[in-house]
Amino acid sequence: MKLEMKNIFIGLVLASTLAKAQVPSPAAIENSKVWIMAGTLHIGNGKVYTNASLRFDKGIITAIDSFRAPKDFPDHKIFLAKHVYAGLIAPNTTLGLNEVDAIRSTRDYNEVGQNNANIRSLIAYNTDSKVIPTLRSNGILLAQITPSGGNISGQSSVVQLDAWNWEDAAIKVDDALHINWPRMSLQFGWGAESSEAEKGQIEMAINAMNKIFSDAKSYCSSKGMEVNLKLEAFRGVFGGTKKVFVHTDGAREMISAVQFMQRYGIKPVIVGGDESHLITKFLRDNQIAVILIRTHNLPSLPDDDIDLPYKMPKILHDSGVLYCLADVSAWQQRNLPFQAGTSVAFGLTAEQALMAITKNTAEILGISDKYGTLEVGKSATIIVSEGDILDMKSSKVTRAWIDGRPIDLDDTQKQLNRKYNTKYFGK
Repeated sequence: MKLEMKNIFIGLVLASTLAKAQVPSPAAIENSKVWIMAGTLHIGNGKVYTNASLRFDKGIITAIDSFRAPKDFPDHKIFLAKHVYAGLIAPNTTLGLNEVDAIRSTRDYNEVGQNNANIRSLIAYNTDSKVIPTLRSNGILLAQITPSGGNISGQSSVVQLDAWNWEDAAIKVDDALHINWPRMSLQFGWGAESSEAEKGQIEMAINAMNKIFSDAKSYCSSKGMEVNLKLEAFRGVFGGTKKVFVHTDGAREMISAVQFMQRYGIKPVIVGGDESHLITKFLRDNQIAVILIRTHNLPSLPDDDIDLPYKMPKILHDSGVLYCLADVSAWQQRNLPFQAGTSVAFGLTAEQALMAITKNTAEILGISDKYGTLEVGKSATIIVSEGDILDMKSSKVTRAWIDGRPIDLDDTQKQLNRKYNTKYFGK
């Protein structure tokens, strides 16, 4: 009881502190044409242009070419920039679903029950979250809002991070169904059940998952049946319009999940993949993408190399496995570019690491036709930085656009910094 009251008190204090800071209003449509003169233009697909320019109009990139005189474009707004990147993308996050951990009423990412296929994270997404501006300040402009918990967690959606409401924020609605695959490795030691009992539990879990998918396939292939919301959520899965993201870390579990999904004609995406370095050939041959979670971490097994999480992006890249980076925690998501930067110290080039939070992510989420790279015809979702976006010491995002709209980069931390600089230093 005392602990519960303490958590409530802490939550109220945090909530009152956050309430003093204001979330910037969403940006209006940019009516003028924009011309960005860049010292370095990072396309996002491995290419880099120096002394280049980028132009966009009505939210669409219209040209990428070399520096030209301002007189050539009198009808454009002109901006000078040191580094220009495509907007970063955060997959598999509870952003907007979780505000204050100590207060249950602000946690909207986990529903009660084991089969929550009908749950849609998008309608719970809070565009007024105080966390969102902190991500934009580090260049993250898009996110996949993802539920968790149960065997089947529900459906995620991809949003842009500057909107009045979830309807305006949505980029790709109900893009994927998220499944937590049963643990298949046996436990040993004190408190562990007998191996036969554990094998029986694993078999029951797989059979239960098989029944859900079998029933869903029959339901989706039939006409005139009474609507079942949990099975209705699978309708795009078997047609290939909705992806399946399987959350698991073990090599055995990943192989089992992929083979299970293949029986239903589904090519899943693995989320987690702690042991994906052990089955790179299997993943490559079956064209399975992996979302690595929080590479700023310790290895999952005591016998693993201490720096294995840092090396994992390089291992998957060299093995030809499509991958990207993520961090489940909404609060930690702002460090996503720095996680990519760490992989540079462990073998990747800077542009390869950039792909892990732009191009690769867009491909895995199915939005690469508009986002993830700076190319003519794609969305003008762009960030400008004074330094290297992957380096926490030099990164300083000074401008950003989402679909051509200029974004306010103010946030809670900046507001508090100004407040106390004024109090103690008079500036």
